[in-house]
Amino acid sequence: MKKTNILIVGVGGQGTLLTSRVLGSLACKMGYDVKVSEVHGMAQRGGSVVTHVRFGDRVSSPLIEEGRADILLAFEKMEALRWIHYLKEDGMLIVNDQAIDPMPVITGAAQYPDDILNQLVNEISNVFVINAQEIAKEIGNLRVSNSVLMGVLAQYMSIEKEDWEEVLRSIVPPKTVEDNLKAFNIGYNTRIECEEGAVNI
Repeated sequence: MKKTNILIVGVGGQGTLLTSRVLGSLACKMGYDVKVSEVHGMAQRGGSVVTHVRFGDRVSSPLIEEGRADILLAFEKMEALRWIHYLKEDGMLIVNDQAIDPMPVITGAAQYPDDILNQLVNEISNVFVINAQEIAKEIGNLRVSNSVLMGVLAQYMSIEKEDWEEVLRSIVPPKTVEDNLKAFNIGYNTRIECEEGAVNI
Protein backbone atom coordinates (compact mmCIF):
# COMPACT_ATOMS: atom_id res chain seq x y z
CA MET A 1 0.00 0.00 0.00
CA LYS A 2 1.05 3.60 -0.39
CA LYS A 3 2.27 5.37 2.71
CA THR A 4 -0.36 6.88 5.00
CA ASN A 5 0.57 10.06 6.85
CA ILE A 6 -1.42 11.18 9.89
CA LEU A 7 -0.48 14.24 11.93
CA ILE A 8 -1.97 14.40 15.42
CA VAL A 9 -1.92 17.77 17.16
CA GLY A 10 -3.22 19.09 20.45
CA VAL A 11 -2.07 20.23 23.86
CA GLY A 12 -0.74 18.34 26.83
CA GLY A 13 -3.29 16.28 28.71
CA GLN A 14 -5.73 15.73 25.81
CA GLY A 15 -4.70 12.15 25.07
CA THR A 16 -2.83 12.77 21.82
CA LEU A 17 0.04 10.48 22.80
CA LEU A 18 -2.29 7.62 23.69
CA THR A 19 -3.97 8.10 20.32
CA SER A 20 -0.62 7.81 18.54
CA ARG A 21 0.08 4.58 20.47
CA VAL A 22 -3.25 3.16 19.31
CA LEU A 23 -2.54 4.09 15.69
CA GLY A 24 0.97 2.69 15.82
CA SER A 25 -0.24 -0.57 17.36
CA LEU A 26 -3.01 -0.86 14.77
CA ALA A 27 -0.59 -0.40 11.88
CA CYS A 28 1.77 -3.01 13.36
CA LYS A 29 -1.16 -5.40 13.81
CA MET A 30 -1.94 -4.97 10.10
CA GLY A 31 1.65 -5.88 9.23
CA TYR A 32 2.78 -2.44 8.04
CA ASP A 33 6.10 -0.74 8.52
CA VAL A 34 5.38 1.97 11.10
CA LYS A 35 7.16 5.12 12.21
CA VAL A 36 5.85 7.25 15.08
CA SER A 37 7.59 10.47 16.09
CA GLU A 38 6.32 12.32 19.14
CA VAL A 39 7.21 15.92 19.93
CA HIS A 40 6.15 16.48 23.53
CA GLY A 41 7.23 20.11 23.86
CA MET A 42 5.70 21.57 27.03
CA ALA A 43 3.12 18.81 27.34
CA GLN A 44 3.28 18.87 31.12
CA ARG A 45 2.13 22.52 31.08
CA GLY A 46 -0.57 22.26 28.47
CA GLY A 47 1.78 23.18 25.64
CA SER A 48 1.61 22.02 22.04
CA VAL A 49 2.02 18.29 21.39
CA VAL A 50 2.55 16.96 17.86
CA THR A 51 2.81 13.35 16.70
CA HIS A 52 3.77 12.14 13.22
CA VAL A 53 2.36 8.70 12.38
CA ARG A 54 3.46 7.09 9.10
CA PHE A 55 2.82 3.55 7.91
CA GLY A 56 2.89 1.52 4.71
CA ASP A 57 4.84 -1.26 3.04
CA ARG A 58 8.07 0.60 3.75
CA VAL A 59 8.58 3.88 5.59
CA SER A 60 11.99 5.50 5.78
CA SER A 61 11.54 8.85 7.54
CA PRO A 62 9.50 9.22 10.75
CA LEU A 63 8.54 12.80 9.94
CA ILE A 64 5.78 14.06 7.65
CA GLU A 65 6.82 16.84 5.31
CA GLU A 66 4.76 20.02 5.00
CA GLY A 67 1.85 19.54 2.62
CA ARG A 68 2.02 15.73 2.79
CA ALA A 69 -0.33 14.72 5.61
CA ASP A 70 -3.33 12.67 4.45
CA ILE A 71 -5.21 13.42 7.68
CA LEU A 72 -4.74 16.11 10.30
CA LEU A 73 -6.35 15.02 13.56
CA ALA A 74 -6.61 18.13 15.74
CA PHE A 75 -7.66 17.91 19.37
CA GLU A 76 -7.88 21.71 19.69
CA LYS A 77 -8.92 24.45 17.26
CA MET A 78 -5.90 26.73 17.45
CA GLU A 79 -3.56 23.76 17.04
CA ALA A 80 -5.46 22.83 13.87
CA LEU A 81 -4.81 26.31 12.50
CA ARG A 82 -1.17 26.21 13.60
CA TRP A 83 -0.46 22.97 11.72
CA ILE A 84 -2.85 23.15 8.76
CA HIS A 85 0.01 23.76 6.33
CA TYR A 86 1.07 20.14 6.84
CA LEU A 87 -2.16 18.86 5.26
CA LYS A 88 -2.04 17.97 1.59
CA GLU A 89 -4.39 19.68 -0.85
CA ASP A 90 -7.06 16.97 -0.82
CA GLY A 91 -6.42 15.88 2.76
CA MET A 92 -8.96 15.55 5.57
CA LEU A 93 -9.05 17.70 8.70
CA ILE A 94 -10.82 16.25 11.73
CA VAL A 95 -10.99 18.90 14.43
CA ASN A 96 -12.32 18.90 17.96
CA ASP A 97 -14.40 22.03 18.57
CA GLN A 98 -12.57 22.89 21.77
CA ALA A 99 -10.56 25.98 22.70
CA ILE A 100 -7.76 25.78 25.25
CA ASP A 101 -6.09 29.08 26.03
CA PRO A 102 -2.31 29.04 25.47
CA MET A 103 -0.03 30.87 27.88
CA PRO A 104 -0.04 34.22 25.97
CA VAL A 105 -3.85 34.30 26.21
CA ILE A 106 -3.81 33.30 29.88
CA THR A 107 -1.36 36.11 30.70
CA GLY A 108 -3.35 38.66 28.70
CA ALA A 109 -0.65 39.19 26.08
CA ALA A 110 -2.88 37.91 23.29
CA GLN A 111 -6.49 37.05 22.49
CA TYR A 112 -7.85 33.71 21.37
CA PRO A 113 -9.17 34.06 17.78
CA ASP A 114 -12.94 33.76 17.48
CA ASP A 115 -13.09 32.80 13.80
CA ILE A 116 -10.75 29.80 13.62
CA LEU A 117 -13.24 27.41 12.03
CA ASN A 118 -14.02 29.90 9.27
CA GLN A 119 -10.32 30.36 8.62
CA LEU A 120 -9.87 26.60 8.32
CA VAL A 121 -12.76 26.25 5.90
CA ASN A 122 -11.33 29.02 3.74
CA GLU A 123 -8.00 27.18 3.51
CA ILE A 124 -9.13 23.60 2.85
CA SER A 125 -12.10 21.72 1.45
CA ASN A 126 -12.57 18.70 3.69
CA VAL A 127 -13.31 19.69 7.28
CA PHE A 128 -15.06 17.54 9.87
CA VAL A 129 -15.83 19.29 13.16
CA ILE A 130 -17.09 17.45 16.22
CA ASN A 131 -17.45 18.50 19.87
CA ALA A 132 -15.70 15.49 21.38
CA GLN A 133 -15.48 17.11 24.79
CA GLU A 134 -19.25 17.48 25.02
CA ILE A 135 -19.75 13.83 24.06
CA ALA A 136 -17.21 12.73 26.67
CA LYS A 137 -19.03 14.84 29.25
CA GLU A 138 -22.31 13.09 28.44
CA ILE A 139 -20.58 9.72 28.88
CA GLY A 140 -19.38 10.91 32.27
CA ASN A 141 -15.64 10.75 31.60
CA LEU A 142 -13.94 13.83 30.14
CA ARG A 143 -10.77 11.85 29.47
CA VAL A 144 -12.33 9.79 26.64
CA SER A 145 -12.74 12.63 24.15
CA ASN A 146 -9.71 11.26 22.30
CA SER A 147 -11.59 8.01 21.70
CA VAL A 148 -14.46 9.99 20.18
CA LEU A 149 -11.99 11.50 17.72
CA MET A 150 -10.47 8.08 17.01
CA GLY A 151 -13.95 6.83 16.17
CA VAL A 152 -14.36 9.60 13.61
CA LEU A 153 -10.89 8.88 12.22
CA ALA A 154 -11.71 5.17 11.88
CA GLN A 155 -14.43 6.02 9.36
CA TYR A 156 -11.77 7.27 6.95
CA MET A 157 -9.34 4.36 7.28
CA SER A 158 -9.38 0.87 5.80
CA ILE A 159 -8.98 -0.86 9.16
CA GLU A 160 -11.80 -2.93 10.57
CA LYS A 161 -13.73 -1.48 13.49
CA GLU A 162 -13.16 -4.67 15.50
CA ASP A 163 -9.39 -4.21 15.19
CA TRP A 164 -9.66 -0.67 16.56
CA GLU A 165 -11.69 -1.93 19.51
CA GLU A 166 -9.24 -4.75 20.23
CA VAL A 167 -6.27 -2.37 20.31
CA LEU A 168 -8.18 0.13 22.44
CA ARG A 169 -8.92 -2.58 24.99
CA SER A 170 -5.23 -3.46 25.17
CA ILE A 171 -3.95 0.10 25.60
CA VAL A 172 -6.40 2.19 27.66
CA PRO A 173 -6.48 1.72 31.46
CA PRO A 174 -8.62 -1.34 32.34
CA LYS A 175 -11.08 0.69 34.42
CA THR A 176 -11.82 2.96 31.44
CA VAL A 177 -12.30 0.34 28.72
CA GLU A 178 -16.10 0.55 28.72
CA ASP A 179 -16.15 4.36 28.55
CA ASN A 180 -13.50 4.45 25.82
CA LEU A 181 -15.34 1.90 23.69
CA LYS A 182 -18.58 3.83 24.13
CA ALA A 183 -16.85 7.06 23.10
CA PHE A 184 -15.19 5.38 20.12
CA ASN A 185 -18.50 3.98 18.87
CA ILE A 186 -20.25 7.34 19.16
CA GLY A 187 -17.51 8.91 17.05
CA TYR A 188 -17.57 6.02 14.60
CA ASN A 189 -21.35 6.25 14.17
CA THR A 190 -21.41 10.02 13.74
CA ARG A 191 -22.20 10.02 10.04
CA ILE A 192 -21.77 13.53 8.76
CA GLU A 193 -21.26 14.10 5.05
CA CYS A 194 -18.46 16.56 4.40
CA GLU A 195 -19.42 19.15 1.84
CA GLU A 196 -16.73 21.03 0.00
CA GLY A 197 -16.09 24.40 1.60
CA ALA A 198 -18.37 23.78 4.57
CA VAL A 199 -17.94 23.01 8.22
CA ASN A 200 -19.98 20.08 9.47
CA ILE A 201 -21.05 20.09 13.10
